[in-house]
Parts: sequence; structure tokens; C-alpha cells
Amino acid sequence: MRLRHKPWAAEKLQSYPQYVTQNPQDFKGKWQKRFAKDQPIHIEVGSGKGQFIIGMAKAHPQINYVAIELQTSVAVSILELQLAEELENLQIINAHGGDLSTFFQTGEVSRVYLNFSDPWPKARHSKRRLTSPKFLSQYQTILNSEGDIHFKTDNMGLFQYSLASLSQYGYVLRQVWLDLHNSDFEGNIQTEYEEKFSTKGHPIYRLEAYLPTKD
Repeated sequence: MRLRHKPWAAEKLQSYPQYVTQNPQDFKGKWQKRFAKDQPIHIEVGSGKGQFIIGMAKAHPQINYVAIELQTSVAVSILELQLAEELENLQIINAHGGDLSTFFQTGEVSRVYLNFSDPWPKARHSKRRLTSPKFLSQYQTILNSEGDIHFKTDNMGLFQYSLASLSQYGYVLRQVWLDLHNSDFEGNIQTEYEEKFSTKGHPIYRLEAYLPTKD
């Protein structure tokens, strides 16, 4: 993502504390209080400019969404879209999503979205991939017993790694798409990257996975 610095972004984010928090740890276990309605919580780790999560929040008002984006100049784009759409079922975390268990209580989240994450192609950087065991452990903690992970990418290497990593950790693959846009999947909402890569003819890979509960 080409990042254009917006010197006014931080001030604008701070002007809407009802929608944006830069101290998410203060709301651990209390996220429902930040929404108009008590509903299942879905989070997106690395929301970019927000095209996906805004689309999801519009399409599914019965769900509460949390967008997590570190870059202030990018997070403000999510806020601008949210204000234009007047979405009450979306919150924005302007912070690093490296330790989600400090932001969310055990079982507080119903779904995690990982969309077009950095593939970190070098083997020595594999621990930084959002589907590495380090992160899968965090998702396990914050997801409730029926929670799941939805993952999309155009990077075959990352997708192959993710299939193996999830399976080895113990996640069950509910479904896998090797060419999402040429499948019968309905209700797909694209990210900015997804539009870009699919236009170039790249297949889009997608999976849904959950961790079985143990008696």
C-alpha cells in the first residue's frame, strides 16, 4: 500500500472517540459497551482503507465489527467512510494488532478476518505471518467456542503455508477456495487489494477454519 502522509489524520481520529480508540486494552472485556447493540463481534486484523469492513458492516447490521489498523493515515480513511455511511456497528482500533489477547477478553470475539496480509516470504520472517502459530494461539484465546477464521490472499505461497499452519495447529478447514471469483461463493465483499489483484488476473484464495472444542 502506498502510504500518503496525512498530518491532520491523528487529530481527526482523536475527534471521534466514540468510534476510534488508540488504547484498546482499556476496553478488554467491555467492547459491547462501545456499540449501540449487544451483538456478535467480528474483527479484521489489518483493515487498510476499510473497503472490506465498511462493506461488511453495511451488509450485516446484526454484527458488530472492529477494524484494526496501525497506520494513522490509513485508519482515518476507515473513519471517513464510517462517518459517510453513519455506521453504528463499527469500531476502529488505531494500534498494532500484534497482541490481540491484550485487547479482547477470552471468548469475546466470534470471527477473525485476515485479508491480504503481508506474506513475509522469507523463511526467517515466518513468525510474522498472521497465520503463524504465534498468532493462531491468540485467535484461539479471543475466539468463542463457535468462532472461526476467514482468510483471503492472492499469494499462493502464503496460502499454502496457512493451510499447513492451521492444520498442524489443530484447526479444521471448513472450506477452501482456490479461485474465489470463479466459484459459486455468494456475498463476497472485496478489499482494495483484492480488486487490484483480481483485475490483473490473479486467482484469489480463501479459506474458513475453526478450532474444535474439546470436552
